[in-house]
Amino acid sequence: MDEPIGLIAGGGRLPVLVAEGMRAQGRRVVCVSLAGNHDPALEPLCDRLRKVGIMRVGSWVRYLRRQGASQAVMVGYVRKSAMYDPCRWLRNIPDIRAIRIWFSRLRHDKRTNAMLVALAADLDEAGVRLIDGSQFFPQHMASPGPMTERSPDDAQLQEIRHAWHYHQVYSELDISQAIAISGQRILAVEAIEGTDALIRRAGTLREGRSWTLLKAPKPNQDLRLDLPVIGTATIENLKEAGATCLAIEAGKVIMVDKPLIIQAANEAGIAI
Repeated sequence: MDEPIGLIAGGGRLPVLVAEGMRAQGRRVVCVSLAGNHDPALEPLCDRLRKVGIMRVGSWVRYLRRQGASQAVMVGYVRKSAMYDPCRWLRNIPDIRAIRIWFSRLRHDKRTNAMLVALAADLDEAGVRLIDGSQFFPQHMASPGPMTERSPDDAQLQEIRHAWHYHQVYSELDISQAIAISGQRILAVEAIEGTDALIRRAGTLREGRSWTLLKAPKPNQDLRLDLPVIGTATIENLKEAGATCLAIEAGKVIMVDKPLIIQAANEAGIAI
């Protein structure tokens, strides 16, 4: 395929893995780096790269279309707390397209998922269709069954069942992608602070008991927009916080550098 593919890149290593997968499939990569917050390793993988503001949506579209890209993958982290920063307007002045999304499409619902869906719809109208990026790195997606040397024991499997039930309930309220549980007690639910902060908080509340973390997308989540991600830092944080099991949904959670994650979990005695 001669048409280049767009990459709307936030921070972290995931955009690098996506770009590597795109290049491996023979695609030319045109990248929009949100606020220039990208890994330096991304630049040599892109045929074109431009830094733009997080709230300059019109600039994303114009650049991608000028470069001939009508499809794009949006990956990488943008801290959710930054979206609600009261100084965001001063730090990153929105353009007309971003203002229209905020006051028109999001007039009655400004939850995170609604923001992402509205953004995808607006990009599509402008001629840039967001697609699921997991097709470019299938080797880094969670797979069924135990992935580590150690399998969950009966008590941990019961924790996973309880956590899954609560996850379905909380997800309907657009609250959580991750839940920390010990026995039948919910220690913590992920909110705006993100998974790493949730893990640290659960570690302070566990009262010496081991615990399990469940992470999965919301039931009706658009997988083009916000797939859950774990990395080696997740395992390090779990070990430090006293967790002994990590449950993630097969095919729907990204494991950034999957072999390294599994190795780290084996060394830490954590079942995945």
